[in-house]
Amino acid sequence: MEIIGQQIRITSLTEQDMDFMSKLECDASLWTFEETVETKVGDAKEKYRSHFPVEGETPYAYDFVIRRLNDPHETPVGMVQMWSYVDFRKSWEIGFAVLPEYSGKGYGSESIRLLLQFAFNELQAHKVVGMCNAENVRSAALMQHVGMTREAVFKEELWWQGKWTDQCFFSILDREFKHEMDVRR
Repeated sequence: MEIIGQQIRITSLTEQDMDFMSKLECDASLWTFEETVETKVGDAKEKYRSHFPVEGETPYAYDFVIRRLNDPHETPVGMVQMWSYVDFRKSWEIGFAVLPEYSGKGYGSESIRLLLQFAFNELQAHKVVGMCNAENVRSAALMQHVGMTREAVFKEELWWQGKWTDQCFFSILDREFKHEMDVRR
């Protein structure tokens, strides 16, 4: 699957992307605000392979690689993903990462908007959520930039850098996303 935006396209993770995705997943410098980071590339590859669609089953996770539109080398610049948060409530959770050398160019916000579009238009999601360490102000700002609302702060939710820290919870409803898209037109 491929979803095309103005600057980037997001493509479903394939076996050919597995080296990039597993290295990204295991790069502790990209996940400085996470409680834990996968250290074994093989385990990361198996995790992502378990998300590959199985014929006759409804996927519970979608992983996409972000690439710039006019890059003849099709160099991956990041990833965006979502997984079922509460299935019977039609809610999904998102995650994302853009390599530092490509950050600040709008690739993250555009990829999240494309993912939200997919969630609400194709999967008929009712709600999409995102969470981040309260110290991760860039992630929080990005979620707010794409129209998500900070709904809660879970006090001392994460064990991070040897201390308890808060976690911020963001969400956007289908009607809020559709309104946001109407305003942008």
